[in-house]
Amino acid sequence: MLYKPFQDLKLSTLGMGNMRLPTVGERGPIDQEKAREIIERAYHQGVNYFDTAYRYHGGESEGFVGKVLSQFPRDTWYLASKMPGHMMNYKDGKLGFQGYLAGEEVRGISAIFEEQLEKCGVDYFDFYLLHNVAETSYDFYTNEELGVVRYLLEQKKAGKIRHLGFSTHGRADTIRNFLDKFPDTFEFVQIQLNYLDWDLQDARSKYQLLEDRGIPVIVMEPVRGGSLANLRPDCQEMLKAARPDDSIASWAFRFLQSLPGVQVVLSGMTTMEQMNENLALFSKNDPVTEEDKALLQKVVAAMADLVPCTACRYCCEACPQGLDIPKLISMHNELNYSKRLGTLNFTLNAMGENELPSACLGCGACQKLCPQNIAIPEVLGKFNKALQDAKANG
Repeated sequence: MLYKPFQDLKLSTLGMGNMRLPTVGERGPIDQEKAREIIERAYHQGVNYFDTAYRYHGGESEGFVGKVLSQFPRDTWYLASKMPGHMMNYKDGKLGFQGYLAGEEVRGISAIFEEQLEKCGVDYFDFYLLHNVAETSYDFYTNEELGVVRYLLEQKKAGKIRHLGFSTHGRADTIRNFLDKFPDTFEFVQIQLNYLDWDLQDARSKYQLLEDRGIPVIVMEPVRGGSLANLRPDCQEMLKAARPDDSIASWAFRFLQSLPGVQVVLSGMTTMEQMNENLALFSKNDPVTEEDKALLQKVVAAMADLVPCTACRYCCEACPQGLDIPKLISMHNELNYSKRLGTLNFTLNAMGENELPSACLGCGACQKLCPQNIAIPEVLGKFNKALQDAKANG
């Protein structure tokens, strides 16, 4: 198993994500026998970073993972969990859940944290995160009256949190603003990072921001929910021609090995086969070469019809509506590929009508300044229609 130093610790480069444990039936409870075998296999083969969260597996994950790990010496494994602020709201001095948890009782931030410690059967969390700092949760996490960050820093001082960070599906500007709001506070950040989202979700900018600030990156969705392990036949052929004996998934993990700022790669392993393959991949350092990166770019180009925006922002200087055109084009690319809103909702729900593609006048002033000669009004028109279709289809 490969390890990297994190302050005074050595963390396994492969981390065990516990959001996709095997279940009884498609949406049933955790299959405890199979899941236990997978977690134990990970531990015995050197994995020491285990990630869970308040509502993974309907709230079952924390307690189960803590119970399995409790059989091993406490100083040989590191447990990460998260404060579910992205599923909460704070209005008129009242705290509540939202989304599919709307209506459930919330006794307070401290009650949730203490409940998590009790469920996991631990006195402290090695790593603790704010769950999904994004455009829709930014105000919640920065609310000074509620003081979520202040409370967690108090728990860190009390020894109940060893290392504090946050996960995010937010855009690079949101991450930058949050780090600036709380300077010298967060020791690590967890982002969605893989060779497809490097451009599709502009993970490149997020990674670069964190690397420039010396903040270690924890990776989630390294194979994008499994989609990068099951590419279209033509894309698979491209990769097999270069390395016939390698699995398709291995390319995603090798890409991440080439990024020095990556601390831990979380993989939600549902089967023992996935576990064994990942253990083998992270038993040796085999990063992609420059030729490999060029090949992966060709694969991405074949999979996703991306508008080639370089985010130079010249177009923004001419827009009479003041639209953030590179941001909108990036969102267009993502929706054009995934065909569903998904994590785009975090950004869209925090935007006003005057910031959406529907606000484009179609004047063409932006296109005249675009070095790539992108037909920007046409792209924004397509994005607006795709948004309406996606919303109509739920």
